[in-house]
Formats: sequence, structure tokens, C-alpha cells
Amino acid sequence: MNDTSSRGTDTTADSVSSSISTQRKIPPMCQHQTQCPSADSADRESARLVAHHPEQGWSLLCNGVVLFEDTGELLPDGRAIAPHRPLAGQVMTAA
Repeated sequence: MNDTSSRGTDTTADSVSSSISTQRKIPPMCQHQTQCPSADSADRESARLVAHHPEQGWSLLCNGVVLFEDTGELLPDGRAIAPHRPLAGQVMTAA
């Protein structure tokens, strides 16, 4: 069976896919007053917990940040922040 005759004749799928945006809008999760720090701020880890899954090693904050137990982070825009905990046995001294 030759299916080349059915190819290229239907442009509906092409026109629909070109009109759909690949950018999704992320609504703010923080609905309380005073709002939590944004995901871009330095104190983003102080936002309130929305979901906590210690058995899986992660928590979701109301600013959209996913915190991992190794102190790594995943920001709502897809950027990853490497773990930043001190190494075991490392002594922290005050400057």
C-alpha cells in the first residue's frame, strides 16, 4: 500500500502546532500575606513548604523552588542550583 498520497495533504496539524506556545505560565503559589521571597531572591529557601517528601528527599516551596535533601535546588524556570552543604568533617570558622 502506498501511503504517500495521504502525506503532506493535511495541514491542520501543522497550523495548530505552530499556534501553540511552548512557554507555560507559572502562576504564583504564594497566596498568603506577606508573600514569600521569589525564586530569584537570595533568601528563596525561607519560603513556606507546600509539599514535603522526606522519603523521596525533596520538598516544594510556595515560590516554586524544589529543595533536595543534599541542599541542591531546582528553580521554577528549570535552572538547577548545585548542592551547597559543607563537606562532612569540614569545620566552619567565623571570620
